[in-house]
Amino acid sequence: MDALIYTIMSGANRTLKAQQVRANNLANADTPGFRADIEVASSQVVPGYGYDARHMTVLQPSAVSVKQGVIAQTGRELDVAIQGEGFFTVATAGGEAYTRGGQFDVAADGTLMLGGRQVLGDGGAIVLPAHRQVQVAADGTVSVLPAGSEAMQAVGRLKLVKPAPEELSKTSDGLIVSRLEPTLAADDTVRVQGGHLERSNVSAVEEMIASMTLNRSFEMQLKMFNAANDMVEAGNRLVRG
Repeated sequence: MDALIYTIMSGANRTLKAQQVRANNLANADTPGFRADIEVASSQVVPGYGYDARHMTVLQPSAVSVKQGVIAQTGRELDVAIQGEGFFTVATAGGEAYTRGGQFDVAADGTLMLGGRQVLGDGGAIVLPAHRQVQVAADGTVSVLPAGSEAMQAVGRLKLVKPAPEELSKTSDGLIVSRLEPTLAADDTVRVQGGHLERSNVSAVEEMIASMTLNRSFEMQLKMFNAANDMVEAGNRLVRG
């Protein structure tokens, strides 16, 4: 019965991991630009002579959902949403990282910021001069209306990237990185929409249903564990008798 117990406990551990992923998705259902995590696991035979009947669950790095979230109009000049595939680029201590969040702010020195991080353009950080108005074009070009001027002036262009969905991974702070390349090249096909924000792509209903299913699965696994334990005890009694 040890083979059955081993398989049950391995599966229960995977279920707990999946519950954590679903709980994190639900917690970020209202976070603009949040990409839902997808729990990934596989089955593997325990290696070694005599272990053929034993199986274990191998947890893999979580995948990232690329489903489009709802784009809502905000009217705020520094709110920008990506239409279709693609990501904004921000600077971190470890290099570049990527995000769908577009709630930009301007620091005291004019640097375009997102969540306390510099927003990167094709030539590095984007710095806005003193201005009365900001516009972000569909291709990511950032323009301002300087004080005392009646003409918009381009000051930079957002670095927009479009990595393949299967290479995406998340950092501990929720930013997107590539598993293959530390720095991605800009993609001119990505389009954005100023004055709008993309909501989280998490479906609260789907996550709740998945969580309920996982809870039932975990309960069933524990019942199987108890049943396997009872079978072992019954076998021991027969041997002693």
